[in-house]
Amino acid sequence: MPHTETPGTEGAPAIRLRWWTELPLILLVYACYSAGRLLVRGDVTDAVDHGLAILRIEQALHLNAEHPLNRLFTREPWLGIPADFWYASLHYLVTPALLVWLFRSQAVHYRAARTWLMTSTFIGLIGFTLLPTCPPRLLDASHGFVDTMAQYSSYGWWAGEASAPRGLGGLTNQYAAMPSLHVGWALWCGVILWRIGGTQTTRAARTAAVGYPLVTVVVVMGTANHYFLDAVAGAAVMGAGLLLAPVVTRYTDRVRARLLPRPAPVPAASPVPGSPIVSAGCQTSAGEQFPRQRPRQRQFEPRFAPETEPGGAPPSDQGEGAQAAPAPAR
Repeated sequence: MPHTETPGTEGAPAIRLRWWTELPLILLVYACYSAGRLLVRGDVTDAVDHGLAILRIEQALHLNAEHPLNRLFTREPWLGIPADFWYASLHYLVTPALLVWLFRSQAVHYRAARTWLMTSTFIGLIGFTLLPTCPPRLLDASHGFVDTMAQYSSYGWWAGEASAPRGLGGLTNQYAAMPSLHVGWALWCGVILWRIGGTQTTRAARTAAVGYPLVTVVVVMGTANHYFLDAVAGAAVMGAGLLLAPVVTRYTDRVRARLLPRPAPVPAASPVPGSPIVSAGCQTSAGEQFPRQRPRQRQFEPRFAPETEPGGAPPSDQGEGAQAAPAPAR
């Protein structure tokens, strides 16, 4: 499918989206997201303080489910290893796959869903910048957390530095924990599957729509990569992005309309003033009739003008079988 069309906002033309313009745009947004995580690392001391503050708030509210989940994943490899693969891979596979599916099969929903995802991602980047947070796995061991990805690193491509491949841990910001975009993007996928994939009334789509975000919340806490409040913040970021997405769409449509003005409309042909044609230029073909129109009888018209008899007298009214009058005697 080379392109897809989405309706524009009021006063703006319909937008024609092509894959060769959409793909660089998505890659650009992801590059900004990754670069922002790298450039804004924050002070380690501040990040640890923020992580401990979140942990104290959760303990005061009895929301700290990270400890029992982390102990379970550490003790049971059949849970911990799949959870590590879930955390390290699905974040980068499911979301792009849904974007491609929307572009190819659900064109009318694609632009709104894509704008929502990108807006929320930029809001999350602001959170990484203003609130660098140390994840539970990087706290001192006295706090009771174990980095399951480091424990099971021999089973995957990662080492002890988040989900980055071995030797590339320095290319990621390990203190970008608040908010959790793993949870935020999983929630986006769930909403898309429920509202769009669910239109076909498939039980599998609705089950995945609910299960994928919930399992992701359990995974990010059990692997000690996020606090529960990080997951809550990820959901809040997606909510804010959903509210701001229409504003972003209207703004981009206005900019597009200024840069690419619409062609002037071609005026419709109008009848010439005083023209006897009352059908606005519409005429019927020879022999064509309007509905319920009675056929008009054809009148006989002589082809030649009548000839006069000698002396200027009109022709005789007698028929063909009448005999001619005798000529006068000379």
